[in-house]
Amino acid sequence: MWKMLGWLQKHLIWSIPLAMVAGLLFGSVTVPTFLRMAILPLTFLMVYPMKVTMNVRDLLKAGDNTLQIITLAINFLLMPAIGYGMGLLFFPHEPMIRLALLLTSLLPTSGMTISWTGFAKGNIASAIKMTVLGLIAGSLLAPLYLKILLGAVVEIPLLQVFLQIGLIVFLPLLLGTLTRNWLIKRYGSEKYNQHIKPKFPPFSTIGVLGIVFVSMALKAKSIIAHPVVLPNLLMPLVVIYAINFMLSTLVGKLFFQRNDAIALVYGTVMRNLSIALAIAMGVFGEKGTDAALLIALAYIVQVQAAAWYVKFTDRLFGAAQHAHA
Repeated sequence: MWKMLGWLQKHLIWSIPLAMVAGLLFGSVTVPTFLRMAILPLTFLMVYPMKVTMNVRDLLKAGDNTLQIITLAINFLLMPAIGYGMGLLFFPHEPMIRLALLLTSLLPTSGMTISWTGFAKGNIASAIKMTVLGLIAGSLLAPLYLKILLGAVVEIPLLQVFLQIGLIVFLPLLLGTLTRNWLIKRYGSEKYNQHIKPKFPPFSTIGVLGIVFVSMALKAKSIIAHPVVLPNLLMPLVVIYAINFMLSTLVGKLFFQRNDAIALVYGTVMRNLSIALAIAMGVFGEKGTDAALLIALAYIVQVQAAAWYVKFTDRLFGAAQHAHA
């Protein structure tokens, strides 16, 4: 089982499209409305394991203030503006699709930020800090941004969005922190870091694949009736990610050393699609399936782009110094 979970996690390039196809097939031959009951448990499964591996104390580490401030500025000033603008440009009359684009632009960083920074031999300590900061800031700001930017065209139940974020971000963060502290106390930090911690992220992958499967199954009949919908949704995502990569690469090259620049790129390009999906499905119900479809497609674009970018990091920023962590 561990081998299968590990494969699914390492090969998201394949496992997410497979989950989408499976959901499409399942939804086309069944009445999949009963799957809605699985959304909350799958969301919790998606978020909680990542929080067990997260140390909130990383926020207290000093030394990279400029890097963190510029990352926050890109994540909460530039990217929401780009996501909102792309929504207006591509989908002026489809508010739920605009909501999905804004959600993906508003919720930065995920566990994959740290993983891809590590693969590219960037500054992992700064990437961890970006992930914690991005998660907390995005969770607090997202409801306000949604209300201000889309409140006129979509009914944004502000209290419900805050409650949903509390349920899918802060409750798992609290439980994850308690779990992490208990495991370290019981087994020691060395055994926790080497043997226990790596076992949690694959469970998160099950949650991601489950949510992708459910969102595709719920939209299956609509997609089959209008197959052109998928390419139409992919186009703005490709544009947003291309702009994001180019912008972050330019800022990284201009202002930072190699390792910090790589952390900046992955700290601003990787979006927390798990939480975006959970908000879309949990808060907006039936209407949210349109938004969820776009967010599910964003996984494919994000993972493919992140994997290809690793191949070009040495060319863009120079080779890694082996003495450097």
